[in-house]
Amino acid sequence: MFLSTLAFSLANILVKQVSHIPAMEVVFFRCSIASVFCFVGLHRAGADWKGSNRKMLFLRGFFGTTALFLFFTTLQNIPLASAMTIQYLSPIFTSVIAIFVLGERVRNRQCLFYAIAFSGVLLIEEFDPQTSLLFLTLGVISAFCSGMAYNLVRSLRGKEHPLTVVLHFQLTGAIAGSIALFFTWRTPVGWDWMYLFLIAVFSQLGQIFLTSALQKEPVAGVAIVNYTGLIYALFVGSFWFGETQTPGSFAGMLLVVFGVLLSVIYSKRMRNLEKIESTVN
Repeated sequence: MFLSTLAFSLANILVKQVSHIPAMEVVFFRCSIASVFCFVGLHRAGADWKGSNRKMLFLRGFFGTTALFLFFTTLQNIPLASAMTIQYLSPIFTSVIAIFVLGERVRNRQCLFYAIAFSGVLLIEEFDPQTSLLFLTLGVISAFCSGMAYNLVRSLRGKEHPLTVVLHFQLTGAIAGSIALFFTWRTPVGWDWMYLFLIAVFSQLGQIFLTSALQKEPVAGVAIVNYTGLIYALFVGSFWFGETQTPGSFAGMLLVVFGVLLSVIYSKRMRNLEKIESTVN
């Protein structure tokens, strides 16, 4: 999980490094290269890349691509740590959306944890002059779309090969990005080509390490390690991009992480208790 967090952080840093390239163009390169990896993996697994749940796969691709584009947009326009912190809201949206998509329930105590996390976002916007309301809103919408995409992935569990689900997300991003190139193309120069290639590579490695961690360890433990990415973002943002954080914005980041972590740990605990009760009854 540490390797996953490091890989994703490196990808995010490189996205910010190519801030002069339109976000949708970065999405195009990232998804196009990742699609090749997915096709190779599906070929080796002997799985069907088309899938059978076309509507659900399309929606997963749509929400995933929208989330990725908006996240890249925030990365390129506000401090690295702030953009990543706002994206940490996605587990909350995942839980709330699951009420309607998967019929799951949210307890009153979880609502308190959600309120803590969102109050942290408001603190970031209030005390960080580098984070405008526009990009904060785009970041929140990105987190919402991520939550929607996660629920669609969960609904496809056991129905499609995992790589088929990932591929449809990458293909949607590649197609949408290719269309955007007609309107926003900016030719990469020099090291830009290498940065764009590495964004896709590190993103793919991060996904592989994340999947491996989730298969071997409890979700709550894995989620805690995931927030070490904020340390990378604060360090690199300060020393590489010259970004500064006010005490108020830093307190907001801690509130977001604290609220989301409490929600994840509490949810895991409640699920364990329900399993125990079901075996007793």
